[in-house]
Amino acid sequence: MSSMSTSRQDRVALVVGAQGVIGRNLAEHLAALGDWDIIGLSRRGGATSGRIRHVAVDLLDRDDARKKLGGPGLAGVTHIFYAAFQDRPSWAELVPPNLAMLVNVIEAVEPAASRLRHISLMQGYKVYGAHLGPFKTPARETDPPHMPPEFNVDQQAFLEDRQKGKPWSWSAIRPSVVCGFALGNPMNLTMAIAVYAAISRELGLPLRFPGKPGAHDKLLEMTDAGLLARATVWAATDERCANQAFNINNGDLFRWSEMWPTIARFFDLDAAPPLPMSLEVVMADKEPLWNAMIEKHGLARHAYGDVSSWRFADAVFSWDYDLIADGSKARRFGFHEYVDTEAMFVRLFTDLRRRKVIP
Repeated sequence: MSSMSTSRQDRVALVVGAQGVIGRNLAEHLAALGDWDIIGLSRRGGATSGRIRHVAVDLLDRDDARKKLGGPGLAGVTHIFYAAFQDRPSWAELVPPNLAMLVNVIEAVEPAASRLRHISLMQGYKVYGAHLGPFKTPARETDPPHMPPEFNVDQQAFLEDRQKGKPWSWSAIRPSVVCGFALGNPMNLTMAIAVYAAISRELGLPLRFPGKPGAHDKLLEMTDAGLLARATVWAATDERCANQAFNINNGDLFRWSEMWPTIARFFDLDAAPPLPMSLEVVMADKEPLWNAMIEKHGLARHAYGDVSSWRFADAVFSWDYDLIADGSKARRFGFHEYVDTEAMFVRLFTDLRRRKVIP
């Protein structure tokens, strides 16, 4: 039996970071496929439903990880999908916790899971230095590394070293900004835009692009969380993808100058000229207004902090350089799906309304 094949009946996925935008959508996709059992790991845990059961664990606590992940309950795991992330104020500070969480998971699970076949690592364009400033675009998986620190690179190096001589393989998945549904997530662009637009409307204001002047007309791409889930499972189960990295994006490019009027129209707002501002600063005092909107519009009672991703939105809107990667390697290896980004935003905003997150 090859390193990636298991019969469809006995696939057991361990989704690490199961309450985030990526992990939540991945777990739901695996459950919908019908031939996976899913164990979700997160600090908060969650209610068991259908094929998904949750384990609450502090992955930064090596003993807690070993106690909860190293026993017979996870012995059947065949695939680890790693999508956990801990935010820190600086790039250097991101490295120790994010590397430690991955190491703690693998060191606990691998010895216990005799049928382990694949470990999927969620990365991003930080591998190419996208977070540092203008970088070579379109970025390709073969591009040379940049000056550390960078936790994505350290995580991959750990997996590559650990995999030598083992019966399992790894894959590294590199999405752009991931758009999907999640609450209490620090990296949720869709939610940030929706709440910013809803509050603008409540205050009788037009919708202004808040980013850097140069960011308004640069080329960008997004990665739909559903598309990402399908690509991640494909890479984890197709033997051709063993020990490979893949850029995964929607497949189209856009500029905020074109997308912003579409977003404004969805919220029945006029699009006014851009005005650079920090959302983290100007939205800091809006919690009382948000609570009033919950009452006025009969919204679901989500705390303002759980629907606020202002720091992340500020980062995305500050990219005054092209932020694109070449997604053709995945197509050459057999993954051909794509998503229309404008339609994606409309679908996700509609979903937030249906869930009564926004009016």
